[in-house]
Amino acid sequence: MHEYTSTARVWGLTCPGFPEEVSRARRWTRDILRGSPWAEDAELIVSELSANAILHTASGQDSGSFHLALAVSAQAIALSVTDDGGAGTAPKVERQDQEAEHGRGLGMVSVIAHRVVVHETDGGHTVTAELFTAPPRGGHPC
Repeated sequence: MHEYTSTARVWGLTCPGFPEEVSRARRWTRDILRGSPWAEDAELIVSELSANAILHTASGQDSGSFHLALAVSAQAIALSVTDDGGAGTAPKVERQDQEAEHGRGLGMVSVIAHRVVVHETDGGHTVTAELFTAPPRGGHPC
């Protein structure tokens, strides 16, 4: 393979922190993954992560925004949402009871995705959910 050639394709989108931008993020994901058997799962993951950024961080405040990145290769789809920070704590998976009105979104993402990773960024956090489309080399994905 040529040193400047990659088998992964990467897309990015920055959205203002308005609630209606969550549907835009879903459409963008659906359009990129059109025809993929993972499209619906990816769309749901992006919806949850985008909504969390708007609801729980400075991304949802005046002049806030969130950034989406979508990487696709033959082995995996990686969906990342980066927020503007200001939440005070890192996003984390919490097990909530069935009656809870909030706090189940990241837990749901962790059930759908094969792996969820939270990274600190300059002033905020990036949550990346990975869907393995093919078994990784060397065995089990986890």
